[in-house]
Amino acid sequence: MPHFGLIDETLGPEEYALQRSRLHIRGGKRRLRQGKISAGIVTLYDAAVFAFDWYIASPERRSNLRITEGEDLKDDNTVYEILKRSGVIDSSFDYGLFNKLVEKSLEQEMPDYDYRVFLENFESLMTRLGVMPFDENELPPEDPSTY
Repeated sequence: MPHFGLIDETLGPEEYALQRSRLHIRGGKRRLRQGKISAGIVTLYDAAVFAFDWYIASPERRSNLRITEGEDLKDDNTVYEILKRSGVIDSSFDYGLFNKLVEKSLEQEMPDYDYRVFLENFESLMTRLGVMPFDENELPPEDPSTY
């Protein structure tokens, strides 16, 4: 994975999740450009999960969320619905469809999949969350041997 050995383990949970998400965005986009479509999609899924973790880890951001008692904040689908219900994001990014794409990516390579619209929508989601944009030069240098 794109984060192995690159994340400062002394970071708190919020900063750890943000850095991991950004590292996976960078690595996922690189994999897509290299034609490693399935690996890129799965890597971006990890980025999304950690973007959600980052968002809810902040007491300030979390206080503005409409969380119903008993909701599992460790479940990415639940957090997506909370973020949507709270007006942080809208339904323009279909998380259910994304999950199906990830499942397909785990089962097979998809060299002919045109990922451009997916990536545009994914980046829009990350922008609405506040994870993007970011300066890739502020991240630890990438190790191309990570796949």
